[in-house]
Amino acid sequence: MEEQIVFGDKMIPVKLPDNVLSAPPGLSTTLEPVGDIEGAIRKGLQKPLGRPPLREMAKPGWKVTIAFDDPTVPCFAPVWEPAIKLVIGELERAGVKRSNITLLCANALHRKFTRRELAKIIGNDLVREFGYRLICHDAEDYENLTYFGVSESGYDVEVNSLVNDSDLTVYINTIVWRGFTGGWKSICVGLASYRCIRWHHTPDSMSMSMDKNRMHDILNEMGAVIENKIGRERIFKVETALANPLQVHKVWTGGISETRQAALELMKSQLKPRREIIEEKADIVLYGIPNWSPYAAFSVMNPILTLLSTGLGYFGGVIEAMGKPGCSVILANPCTDHWNHRHHPTHQEIWDQILPSYKDPYEIVDLFEDDFANRPDYIYKYRFCHGFHPMHGLMTTYPLKRLRHASRVFVAGAEKPSLISHLGFEPTTTVEDAVAKAREIHGKDASMVFVKYPVLAYRT
Repeated sequence: MEEQIVFGDKMIPVKLPDNVLSAPPGLSTTLEPVGDIEGAIRKGLQKPLGRPPLREMAKPGWKVTIAFDDPTVPCFAPVWEPAIKLVIGELERAGVKRSNITLLCANALHRKFTRRELAKIIGNDLVREFGYRLICHDAEDYENLTYFGVSESGYDVEVNSLVNDSDLTVYINTIVWRGFTGGWKSICVGLASYRCIRWHHTPDSMSMSMDKNRMHDILNEMGAVIENKIGRERIFKVETALANPLQVHKVWTGGISETRQAALELMKSQLKPRREIIEEKADIVLYGIPNWSPYAAFSVMNPILTLLSTGLGYFGGVIEAMGKPGCSVILANPCTDHWNHRHHPTHQEIWDQILPSYKDPYEIVDLFEDDFANRPDYIYKYRFCHGFHPMHGLMTTYPLKRLRHASRVFVAGAEKPSLISHLGFEPTTTVEDAVAKAREIHGKDASMVFVKYPVLAYRT
C-alpha cells in the first residue's frame, strides 16, 4: 500500500506491506471550536466551579499574581492575552489596582523567556505596561521560594513565594491534554523548585493517563499541603480545552480540583486510552517524527529533542500501547545536526559524554543527578542566560525507558547516519529499508502498525 508519513517538516510517500494496520495517534477530537475566544473566557469567568466569581472574591488593596503557561505548551490559539486582560478587568471591578498585580510566567525548569518572546504570547501591550512586574519563575531563587513542608508521603512542597505572599493567585492554563496537563501541575510544576519537581518528574511517574495517573496523585497530595497552609480560596484556576492546536473549545474557571475534573470528563468523552486503539499489539511499530518539540519554542531542534524527547517520549507512548514486548520500532526523520547551546546548555555534554555509554535512564539519574542538579555553571545559565535547567537536560533521557519494551529502534532518512548509531539505534536510508530489516527479524508475516502522526511546528 502507498501511504504518506510525516518526515520532519513535510510528508513523504512510503510503500508499506499490504497487511499493515494504520492507526490514529489518539490526538484528534471532535470538539467544535468556539467562534469567540473572549466570549468563552467571559462565560467561564461568570460561572466558576467551586468558587465565587473573581469580582466577588477579590478585595480592594489586594495583591494579586496572575500566573500563566510558558510558551512551551502546544497551544497556538490566542488564549493568553485575552484571558489575562479579562482577568485584570474582573479584578479591577473588585477594586484591585493594576499596580498591585504581578504577571508570572510559569516556566518551571524550562528556560526563562525574553520579553520579546513573551510578547508573542501575551501581547506587546501587557509587556510594556507591566515592565518589571512581568517576571519568569526561577526554580533556583531560594530567597523567593516558599517551603511548605512535606506531604503525607514525604514529598517536598516548595513553590514561588508569590503563591504564599499574594492575597490571590490566578493561574491561566492554556491547554488540558489527556491527563497530562492542568490541575495542580500548573502550580506544583510550573511554579515549583527542583526539590519539589524531582518527586513527580521521574522515568516512571510522568503520565498522560486519564485514570490512575501517578504524577497527578503526587501533585494532588502536594496541592493539599498548599491549601492547608494558605486556604482553598487563594488560588483561582482557568482551564482551557482546545478543539485543535489553533482553536479553543471551552474554558472553565474556579477551583483547581473542580476545573480539572470537568476537563478530564471532556477528555475521556473524546479520547480512548491508547491501548484500546488497536485490538492486538504488533511486532513492528512505525511512525514519523515531525520537527517539533515543546522545548524548541523560539529555538531549534537537536538530535536529543528529535530522537528522545519527541521520538521516544511524547510520541513514544504508542510503543507500549500498540507494540508487543520485544517489538521493533521504526522512526522517520532527517534528524539534522543542529544545536542551540544557549538554550540547551547541557545537551551537548549529555550527547557526547553520557549517551554513548548509558542507555538506562534510571542509571543516568543515579550517576549524574547530583552533579547536574548542583553544577554552578549550568545553574547560572538557567537563572541568568535563558538556558534550560541542567536537570531538564537529564530528563530528556527518560524516554529511553521505552527500550525496556522495544528490542531495537530503526531510524530512516537521517542526514547523518552517525547520529543514529551514536544512540545505538540502526540507521536506514528509507522507511522501506527499515521495514525490510524488521521483517527479517520478526518474519514476513510479522504484524505491523503504522501510527499516522501529523506535521507539527514549534513556536518561532
